[in-house]
Amino acid sequence: MTDLALIWSAEAGLADLVIEGGGLMTEEGLRTAVLISLMTDRRARLDDALPSDDGNRRGWWGDVAAEGNDRIGSRLWLLSRAKATTETLVAARDHVEEALAWMIEDGVARALEITVVAQGDVLGLGLAIQVAILHPGAATTTRFDFVWSAS
Repeated sequence: MTDLALIWSAEAGLADLVIEGGGLMTEEGLRTAVLISLMTDRRARLDDALPSDDGNRRGWWGDVAAEGNDRIGSRLWLLSRAKATTETLVAARDHVEEALAWMIEDGVARALEITVVAQGDVLGLGLAIQVAILHPGAATTTRFDFVWSAS
């Protein structure tokens, strides 16, 4: 299946569509699905500590009607004021795993291998996120690398 390709810019901290050959770039892999899962804001749970006092739990309004764990995005944004500690890295890995759980539930992946490492960033917490998707019924693996920054 072909999807419009979103290209992530770590410097700008956002994704965008790209024009290629007079049309929008497309892709047939999982990069855009992984990008949306990780880099959009999932609504914070009621027991989550919010990074600011404004009470904004963010998230996509459509998740109000979502059934089970069928929600979009990740809770990485909750770490925007966190320090690069072991606990923060564990929380970040848990947020990535939660955001990509749909891939296993929907049979898109047999398993996920997730690595999260702190990156030196004087402006705030930076994370190098590597996701390896083990495909069902095949010995193939697709790898994605992203840089997430709280700044």
